[in-house]
Amino acid sequence: MSKELFKSEDGILFTDQYQLTMAQLYFTMGLHEKEAQFDHFFRSYPDYGLHKAGYCINAGLETLVDWIVKCSFGDDEVEYLRSQIGSTGERIFKDDFLTWLRENGNFNGVTLYSIPEGRVVHPNTPLTVIRGPLAMAQILESALLNKLNYQTLVATKAMRIKEAARANTLLEFGMRRGQGSGVNAGVRAALIGGADFSSCVGISRSLGYPPKGTHAHSMVQAFMALGEGELSAFRAYAELYPDDCLLLVDTFNTLESGIPNAVTVFNELRAKGHEPIGIRLDSGDLAFLSIQSAKMLNDSGFPDTKIVLSNQLDELVIWQIITQIEEEAPRYGLDPERLINRLVYGVGTRLITSEGCSALDGVYKLVSVKDGAGWAPAIKLSETPLKTLNPGNKQVFRIYDKRGRATSDLLTVDEPSPAESKEIILRHPIDHSKHRVLTQDQVSAVEPLLVKILDQGKLVYDFPSIEEIRELRSRDMERLDLGVKRIMNPHIYHVSVSQKLWDLKQDLIRSVNGEE
Repeated sequence: MSKELFKSEDGILFTDQYQLTMAQLYFTMGLHEKEAQFDHFFRSYPDYGLHKAGYCINAGLETLVDWIVKCSFGDDEVEYLRSQIGSTGERIFKDDFLTWLRENGNFNGVTLYSIPEGRVVHPNTPLTVIRGPLAMAQILESALLNKLNYQTLVATKAMRIKEAARANTLLEFGMRRGQGSGVNAGVRAALIGGADFSSCVGISRSLGYPPKGTHAHSMVQAFMALGEGELSAFRAYAELYPDDCLLLVDTFNTLESGIPNAVTVFNELRAKGHEPIGIRLDSGDLAFLSIQSAKMLNDSGFPDTKIVLSNQLDELVIWQIITQIEEEAPRYGLDPERLINRLVYGVGTRLITSEGCSALDGVYKLVSVKDGAGWAPAIKLSETPLKTLNPGNKQVFRIYDKRGRATSDLLTVDEPSPAESKEIILRHPIDHSKHRVLTQDQVSAVEPLLVKILDQGKLVYDFPSIEEIRELRSRDMERLDLGVKRIMNPHIYHVSVSQKLWDLKQDLIRSVNGEE
């Protein structure tokens, strides 16, 4: 593949054709430089079939902004657009539009607000707000959704798995099963959401994390095929990595061959002054094998070695493994809590692909257009009430109850912070009969969530490290009710609108329907 083609795939042409045709229409109508606001949000939590999330973890912002500040239309891109021919043989893109695009086709006029990465987020809440010239803000849509939706999806899955694993070490193993080079974004999101390390070397290096991995069954198979056997394979590995020795023990027979041979090698390492890391189980009944392996390792003098589990793990499988260990381990004289605490989880396919829910239904919608000195709110109606937009220039506030737990996210429109009101009215976004009223003595804090990231194309935000993002995520998770975090049937977190936003929305609906 040529460098030019690769640049086209990942540069400013990383967009959909209809974004460009709309941009030309705006140009033709003289609307292309009119300032507009688009909101990015998702409509519903990931639904994995048997279970559904009760929250999401925001991710992908730095990846998006890095793309935005680097991209613009150059000669190559303009000439490609010039070459496009419509069904009648006429060029699709006209010279005057292409001239404007060559001179102005960048995101220098875009102002971007966002809820920071790592924060817990909820449906129908603006995660990202774009203000800028209508044509370029429109062209931005597809790349923004691509870079934010997927990372938020994977970060959410990683957090759910981490919760199910009771905060034990989580290793991301998904490179071989992911969708092309998109796994790099997936690994980054997994690290934000809950994974401690990844096996993928390149992105681990870029993000400053040591890659983690042991060996495959093929290593043991190679030794066996050459007449050396499993024990020789383990010895060779231990000799090369005496202080990082973690052995995959299920190539042939876990309990009759793998564990006994691993114990032999571990004793030899200890005699030389080294301590083994542990074993990995990649097949079979992982709960039962964890119990039996732990008993054998304990009896051999290795009660603290790690037991790494892999093979089609996700939050439900891990929950089932732990539940089984809690019930069965005491029958074998084992402390279940101690056994559970020595487990490490290697999660591949089901994390990197977000198995069960392959896409986040994140959308990018026009909510306001600058009209003279003011802003004209825009609305989209739908036969599905939840798809009717919340219009206007909004702020998002998180309200904490007296326990310090997040109780609601409140959308407001061009109004003071709810912290300044004696009473906070929380209206259901679509059901007129549902609302709550909180007095200030019922509230411990009101926190604005949207932060300015770009100001007229200029970066005005210091991106935190992955570790700092993880700290944000941990704080938010601690302030989330346990019911919202449930793996199965989570409690519904309230996303509300202010009375002013409710009134604006209803006025626009009546106006569009010709009722006034």
